[in-house]
Parts: sequence; C-alpha cells; structure tokens
Amino acid sequence: MNRSNSDVKVKFPPAGKVSPRFFDEIIYPRLGHRTGDVVVGPRHGVDCGIVRIGDGKVMAITTDPIFIVPEYGFERAAWFAWHILASDVTTCGFPPAYITVDFNLPLSITEDQFNTIWRVFHEESCRYGAYVIAGHTARYAGTDYPMVGGATFMAVGPEHTYLHPGMAAPDDVIVITKGAAIEATGVFACAFPETIREQLGEDVLSKGQDLFYRMSTVDDALAAVEIGVRENGVTAMHDATECGVIGGLFEMAKASGTGIRIEKEAIPVLPEVEAICRHFGMDPLISISEGTLLISVRPRQADRLIANLGAKGIRAEIIGKMLPASEGYWMIEDGRKRPLSHPEIDPFWHAMARATEQSV
Repeated sequence: MNRSNSDVKVKFPPAGKVSPRFFDEIIYPRLGHRTGDVVVGPRHGVDCGIVRIGDGKVMAITTDPIFIVPEYGFERAAWFAWHILASDVTTCGFPPAYITVDFNLPLSITEDQFNTIWRVFHEESCRYGAYVIAGHTARYAGTDYPMVGGATFMAVGPEHTYLHPGMAAPDDVIVITKGAAIEATGVFACAFPETIREQLGEDVLSKGQDLFYRMSTVDDALAAVEIGVRENGVTAMHDATECGVIGGLFEMAKASGTGIRIEKEAIPVLPEVEAICRHFGMDPLISISEGTLLISVRPRQADRLIANLGAKGIRAEIIGKMLPASEGYWMIEDGRKRPLSHPEIDPFWHAMARATEQSV
C-alpha cells in the first residue's frame, strides 16, 4: 500500500539544517503551484531559486535567518549576518541587487545596538550595490539571539549567464577557496577567546580571530565569474556552510547529477583551524565553513580561475573533479579510494552547545 506524504516517518536532526532525506520526503513534495517562470526551484544543496522576469533576464532569490551574536560585538555580528545572505545569492554569479529584511528583535536590544546593526547593513549594501526595498522591524517578547528574523536577497542578470550548484558537468575541475572550517574556527575564536588563549596560545587565537572577516564568499564568487561562465569557465558555485566542505561537495554532485572524486590531502586545513577544531571536538572537513567557496570550472580555465582569485588575495586550490554519474562519489585518502557520503550532522552545533555549557 502506498503511503501519503503525511505518513512519512523522518526526523528532524538534533540541530542545524534538515538532512537531504528530510528535505526530499517532507519539504520537496509540497511546494505549492509552480508556474512556468520558475527556472530553478528549491532543491537540497541549491542556494538560490531562479525566476524569469522578462527581457532575457532572471532574478536569483535566497532567504536565510538574520543571525546576530552579540558576543561578537554588534559591528562584527551585523557584518557576518549580511554576508551570510549575500554569500548565498552571489553563487548565482550576480551581485546582490535588492533586499527585504524582517527583524524580530528581543526586548533587550537597545536603540544604539540596532543603529549599529542597521548602519552596517546599509554600508555593506552600498558597497555591493544593493538596495533594501521592503521589510519589518519590531521587538517582541519571546524572541532571542541569535536568530532575530530573516531576510531575502535578490540578484538580477542575463538568463544565459546565471549559475547554480546543479550545473557542474563531468570532467569539471573542482576548486576550493581559503580552506575548510573557516566559519567554525572564526566563530569559536571570537566566542571563546580566553579558553583558546589558555589552552592553545595567543598565536592560534589571533589567527583564528583573523578568519572572522574571511567568513564570506561574496568577493570569491564575483571574482570567479570574471573569467567566464558555463562552457567558457565557471559552471557552478556553492558555499560550504552546514556540514562543511564534504557536505557541500556531496550536494554539488547530487544537484548536478554527476559523480565526484576528491583528494582529501588537497583540501587546505590551516594550522589554526586544525588546532581549534581538534580542541573542541570538530572534524574540520565536515564543520560549517561560511567563507569557503566550492567552484566547478572547465578544465582549460582552472589555472586562470586560480590566478584571478589569487590576484585578489583569495587562496584557491584544485581538490578534485566531477565524474560521470555512473562512476559514483569517492574520496581519495592516503592513496586509497573510499565512498564519499553526506555527513548529515554538522559537529559544530554540538561542540558549540558543549563549550557554552562549560563556559557558564
């Protein structure tokens, strides 16, 4: 007997984003009435929806929480909140153009604190040419940091040049920027500085905190598409957020309907990343890494891509290639091939809860 969607038994993860299975079985079957203007609808691992808006143009749209952590300082917290959203929309290859913002703020926030948040949102929007076109701002009982609302970022460009993570093809080279666990490291270095200073030393703390303003892929994505897109260069981009580099690579391959082969030793893991992740019990390859951009590119353009990113101060390395779907998903480690699978649970959340409890 066939079961209806309402009978499907699939659980929420303990924390963080839902798993691919949860998305496929619970969310994806119920998307309302689709119109012919939808070019790319929601899929697990795909950052933006794409809709036609006429005259050969499309709009890329992404939505995420507004994530404000007061312990970072409101200036840094607001910068990060803006760039989390902008990083997603720029994976389509276009700069952000329009923004809607919904602030559901806690009663404890002051006018000065909100003024700092909004000033940073304004400054970053001006820097990249985006404009806030609608929103809602209020304080409510029962709300609290870090999730203080949500926002939608939109980008506009020609239909023949947009990208999404499902456009990678067999033989594409896979390039990574910066390295693994950039966000996990930057966040822990700012949230637990005394612990890191005492246990790992001032140098590790300083380098970890320096990663905070690297937790964005906006500049990475906009620099990447300068070499050309689709058959002329970059074919797909995806920022390695929850479940980190491995999760992001798996999502790109699944969305593209390809196989994949990754060289584990080629994935950069900075010394401060290794030290902080190890201390707090996180595997850097599967830990949240906003700031890390995964790029698939036609082989003949890979060196040009790396050079263009390097000229802008963005480290980039080749870590593997896309394969025909029939060849499967693989990780090469110590010269041995083993299956590559989605981690499903990011260790960051449990590590953060444990560290927070220990620091109280």
